[in-house]
Amino acid sequence: MTRAVVCGALGRMGRSILRLSLEYSDFQVVGGVEHPDCVSSKDLGEATGLQELKGVLLTSSLEELLPSCQVVVEFSGNPLAALSHAKVSALAGKAVVVGTTGFSKQELEELRSYSQHAPILFAPNMSLGVNLLFRLVAIVGQVLKGRGFDAEVLEVHHRFKKDAPSGTALRLEEILKEHMELTQSVYAREGTAERKPGEVGVMALRGGDVVGEHTVYFLGFGERLELTHRATSRDVFAKGAIEASRWIRGKPPGWYSMFDVLGI
Repeated sequence: MTRAVVCGALGRMGRSILRLSLEYSDFQVVGGVEHPDCVSSKDLGEATGLQELKGVLLTSSLEELLPSCQVVVEFSGNPLAALSHAKVSALAGKAVVVGTTGFSKQELEELRSYSQHAPILFAPNMSLGVNLLFRLVAIVGQVLKGRGFDAEVLEVHHRFKKDAPSGTALRLEEILKEHMELTQSVYAREGTAERKPGEVGVMALRGGDVVGEHTVYFLGFGERLELTHRATSRDVFAKGAIEASRWIRGKPPGWYSMFDVLGI
């Protein structure tokens, strides 16, 4: 049995994880963490309306819950809070699954440093389809490198998303830079200058209730290739987080990704 604490338990992703956890016989949520302003009840079942979680503690103090869990699932949505949760958890020897995005390079390096103490799995997107997209983009980029193709990334999310571009779009940008040897990033475009060689463009759209959409364009002369992933439900991310939590329990300290979970 994997016993997990969910940070950001009352957020959109946190609630999805809590609901879907009830479908697993070998995964149990033993506590929830939220910002103090959001904790009106210390009963997670009462706070979420999930009767099956009645009696499970909801608190603003992760330290209070660490003795009862093996894995901490971090979806607070706040990079600073996520770093704090990861540090406390790793130093206590607890595995951490991080789905929060929006980290700066320095913050991501700090997060990675905690993997010396405990296993940490970081994934800007935990869906099976998106992680396969990562692999496909790497393959296509390698094949088209030096063959006159330009690469652009377009992502669309709901109006409430805080970070832009999305963590998934930034990961796609990294993959394209690595495999197509691109050196310069452009976030949105304006002005009258032509596109420069070696650029990768990353565009973000925000509006409505879009769960998440990512398209990578490989644009040549006379043809183009588009690879697109569309998520129509947050359940795909929640299921991925649960699968990652089940997989990482008992693993040695280290830095992991969804590729490790999927074996690709």
